[in-house]
Amino acid sequence: MGRGGCTILVAVGAILAFASDGHTQGVDPQLVGVICMIVGLIGVATFSSIHRRRRVLVPPPVIEEERHHHRDGQGL
Repeated sequence: MGRGGCTILVAVGAILAFASDGHTQGVDPQLVGVICMIVGLIGVATFSSIHRRRRVLVPPPVIEEERHHHRDGQGL
């Protein structure tokens, strides 16, 4: 699950936690919503941390121009 999936999980959790007022037998939608939000936030933090470690910028190699010097001091 990527960052988008975790964000959707947080959104669904918020809808369940704050916008639902129905109760089903044995399941509390508010509690399920809070759990979904917590899991989604942990996922976003984990994904961002892993993604930040992968994006290490490596400078390009420096290629120096080779010059052939003759004994008379003139280069090519």
